[in-house]
Amino acid sequence: MPATSRPDYAQLAKTAASIREDIINMLTTAGSGHSAGPLGLADIFTALYFHILNYRPKEPNWVDRDRLFLSNGHTAPVLYATMAEAGYFPRKELQTLRQFGSRLQGHPERTKLPGLESTSGPLGEGLSQAAGAALALRMDGGRQRVYCITGDGELDEGNIWEAAMFAAAKKLSI
Repeated sequence: MPATSRPDYAQLAKTAASIREDIINMLTTAGSGHSAGPLGLADIFTALYFHILNYRPKEPNWVDRDRLFLSNGHTAPVLYATMAEAGYFPRKELQTLRQFGSRLQGHPERTKLPGLESTSGPLGEGLSQAAGAALALRMDGGRQRVYCITGDGELDEGNIWEAAMFAAAKKLSI
């Protein structure tokens, strides 16, 4: 979906509320999972997916898509709810969160769900992955943007600071 030039703030607020409702329903059905991070990120993911990012849900590997990396993978419910809202997969699949055999596990797994850029698990790895992707895209002459969501709990990880220094040295705007 191409980004729009002027956001419809009322629609974005309704979308974020719908995503929060899906998160609560998912976690209740699963009986486990993190709630605070995903609920707190709903507005950010709504802005990204419904105003900023360029993507095509029916072509998840579209070469000109923007890339979003979720470093704090335990906040995956907000990613899943937003992707369902954007049309990557049916919303009814959200009710399979954390179930055996589901594509929607506690942390995203790239090979299980189209539209994911990376598998996230250990805190601190996402920024390094995003920096590498941004550099690779630039080396290939791409004009895509790379975004990375990190959590406060991982900001003390050494690899976060190494990735930040790498991005600065390479003049990446991730």
